[in-house]
Amino acid sequence: MIAVIDYKAGNLTSVMKALTALGAVAQVTEDPAVVRAAERVVLPGVGHFAATARLRETGMEDAVREVIARGVPFLGICVGLQWLFEGSTEADAVPGLGLMRGFCARFSETHKVPHVGWNTLQPAPQSRLLAGLPAQTFVYYTHSYRAPVVDGTVGVTEYAGPFSGAVERSNLFGVQFHPEKSGDAGLQVLRNFLAVPQC
Repeated sequence: MIAVIDYKAGNLTSVMKALTALGAVAQVTEDPAVVRAAERVVLPGVGHFAATARLRETGMEDAVREVIARGVPFLGICVGLQWLFEGSTEADAVPGLGLMRGFCARFSETHKVPHVGWNTLQPAPQSRLLAGLPAQTFVYYTHSYRAPVVDGTVGVTEYAGPFSGAVERSNLFGVQFHPEKSGDAGLQVLRNFLAVPQC
């Protein structure tokens, strides 16, 4: 079973539809115990980084840390990817999970914010999450803050400079774009996530 975390900020309906279309059994949950028992965990995200404070307040952060440490595949989407980093200038007082080094920051004022619509993603050839995607794959974005390019970056997009479109390390995955809104490419990303074995 896939636990899809509800922290009152996620794009749950579209994510659930995409997972169901791929034949996955998924459950939306606010219960840390359900997350601890899951075979995979997905953290969708839409909106302000401050919403991730709820994950700590409800005990969900501890559950997520436990399953990641056990090798359970975890996927953060949009704000869910940003939460994997140390934090974001969007909410300085709210720490991220800190499993990826660096902080997320707002796009330069020289570019239109938010960054909304289709843009190209350059996947790294070694990425399991982005396997099967051609170079310069179009995916759908909607965000005002971006994660830096780091050692775990496996997909880069250019907008006001390069940023992490996707990150990956062991059983930890994150995408800044919305796979549930990215057509066949997005479904391939989710299909790849479903195929990743537990570490």
